[in-house]
Amino acid sequence: MRIEWDVAVPMSDGAILRADVFRPDDDGAHPVLMTLGPYGKGLAFQEGFAGMWQRLAAEYPDALAGSSNRFQVWETADPEKWVPDGYICIRVDSRGAGRSPGLLDMLSPQEAHDYYDAIEWAGTQPWSSGKVGLLGISYYAANQWIVAALRPPHLTAICPWEGFTDFYRDLNRHGGILSRFGQAWQDHQIFTVQHGVGERGRVNPNTGELVAGPPTLSDAELSLNRVETIGEGKRRNVVDDFSAARTPDLSQIEVPVLSAANWAHHLHTRGNFDGWDKVASTQKWLEVHGFEHYAEFYTDYGVALQKRFFGHFLSGEDTGWETQPPVFLNVRHVDGTFEQRAEQEWPLARTQWTRFYLDDGALTTTAPASTTPIDFAALGPGAEFWTPPLSQPLEITGPASARLRIASSTTDADLFVTVRVQDSDGREVSLVSAIDPHGVLGVGWLRASHRELDDAASLPYRPWHAHTREMPLTPGDPVDVDVEIWPTSIVVPTGYRLGITVSGRDYEMPGDGPWPVLYGIENRGNGVFVHDDTDDRPTDVFGGSTTLFTADGASSVLLPIIPATDEG
Repeated sequence: MRIEWDVAVPMSDGAILRADVFRPDDDGAHPVLMTLGPYGKGLAFQEGFAGMWQRLAAEYPDALAGSSNRFQVWETADPEKWVPDGYICIRVDSRGAGRSPGLLDMLSPQEAHDYYDAIEWAGTQPWSSGKVGLLGISYYAANQWIVAALRPPHLTAICPWEGFTDFYRDLNRHGGILSRFGQAWQDHQIFTVQHGVGERGRVNPNTGELVAGPPTLSDAELSLNRVETIGEGKRRNVVDDFSAARTPDLSQIEVPVLSAANWAHHLHTRGNFDGWDKVASTQKWLEVHGFEHYAEFYTDYGVALQKRFFGHFLSGEDTGWETQPPVFLNVRHVDGTFEQRAEQEWPLARTQWTRFYLDDGALTTTAPASTTPIDFAALGPGAEFWTPPLSQPLEITGPASARLRIASSTTDADLFVTVRVQDSDGREVSLVSAIDPHGVLGVGWLRASHRELDDAASLPYRPWHAHTREMPLTPGDPVDVDVEIWPTSIVVPTGYRLGITVSGRDYEMPGDGPWPVLYGIENRGNGVFVHDDTDDRPTDVFGGSTTLFTADGASSVLLPIIPATDEG
């Protein structure tokens, strides 16, 4: 393998970004796999994300097998697993990050144009076949959607692996409620490798060079060299030009797409489904898996899927991709296992959309005629509704929604709708999610003042909120709200119970822990994607009492029930 460190990549405005290039040890022309982003191309996975690396090594040994792992970097492909197959792997530090000088402006139009320039540079080098593919997780997936919408001529195929598509709805605000993840992520993962951190940062173990250097700047200088992206998102309560500029027009994407989603990632899940649905590409595939969000990207399962896709589109190989189903699901079971299933569409055409009504603690398919309204403290555990023990297995796979009639003692209310399952002994069922080892099974969020729908974009199972204005409540007056519940999958066995919790705060798994902590946030079912920022949720507005009305079927959830096959 030939490795070139800190290669100069010229931008159209005269700026220079720095890239590491890993390519076969020959003089041939090969297809390119690229990432561009702010995580520091020289920051070793084992050092920068030690906890994740240790779990990957312990739980998924195949992810590390067959490689020295010397060049492993967080959320990017391992060149030792790709270069021997005739690919060139290129990692570019985005402007203002790592070894690339300039203004750090995450997910901005400037970054998108830089990515465009980098793709075109790679596609025209003498060692390049002219075909460039994009492959990476999270941020390295999210900005794939953005640059692909600009249609760089040499961009040939993309595989966004668990990456959001909507800056406002996916990253910053769930249903209009601020997610605290963004600030913690930015401070811990981005600003620590901003260009100019220099000697206060890490060292690339392969080169001995500073990951975020060579200059070492003061805090004041670093602050002047970046846009406070998450701070801006916090300040802006509704969708405006700032978030719109960082959200791609998915209809402009025409290259082949393999969108790989995780059932339980409260940053990325919705984006991978939405991206697959809205791209204009005639060749597009959706794959859905579970486990930690970094795991399957590196396992034999994930790498084999990626190689079949890129082998077909970048290398022209007969990988059997012609027979790949448009949708490939790993359906979740309560014991943590998965059932692999090929499908032809999403949502599944055979879905039996079933409305379950909330009725005095019960979850029933019959609308209650008359019930007493339920009051709960907005910052308390909320109200629970359960089916009787199931007489036969029940599969829920797809997007879902809730329609609630509520009133608040204040001018607003945050609503959290959580899908739950209990076993025959009343024990809570949780599954490994993308971030949390005890993740909730499904969840949706909405700030009541953001209840206005975009009727043209809404579907019964996927209400689409405009988020362009706030509509305060009149204390005590009921309103109807629709809550989007992100796509999920769970097969509930016989004897178990299906439940829904409606609350005014994040649902927390029962028990005394100890619970994992990441970025100073305790993971109790929702990982780091919690909604407890006191600036966004002042107690005088969001700490009141919420009333839920259930009479005449006023409050219900619409769930995607998949009928059992003849094989059971």
